[in-house]
Amino acid sequence: MKKKILFVCHGNICRSPMAEFVLKNLDENGAFDIASAAVSTEETGNDIYPPAQRKMQEKGIPFTHRAARQMTKADYDYYDFIVCMDRSNLRWMRYILGFEPEVDAGAPERHKVSLMMHWAGEDRDVADPWYTGDFERAFRDIEKGCKGLLNKIMTAF
Repeated sequence: MKKKILFVCHGNICRSPMAEFVLKNLDENGAFDIASAAVSTEETGNDIYPPAQRKMQEKGIPFTHRAARQMTKADYDYYDFIVCMDRSNLRWMRYILGFEPEVDAGAPERHKVSLMMHWAGEDRDVADPWYTGDFERAFRDIEKGCKGLLNKIMTAF
């Protein structure tokens, strides 16, 4: 049975869709059901932000055009792993879910909700390139997190 992974960021136009397509590219065997969503409704319906698209093109990551959407309670029930880009996403998620999900930096594979960089063994956020303009740094963090996630999930299950 495929493991289901949802990546979450603020608007679902930069970091979470980059993570979605980076992991899809790494998932050569199609072992995962991978998607992304937002905690806000600010960008609902918008495609991936053009600088994020350019960064994925530069790195050779294939992607499709898509519409940003907000995470739902049904997503929480459906997905095995929900990977947030930063702690702010966790706080916003509490309002969507009605409770605060448990997160463990030392063992993200033991919890449904985690932070992206926990999969890389780091206790920090993926900086938001919407504010920093640093899509290269965000991409490196996302790629590192996705590789860690893939490695831990493939060895744990």
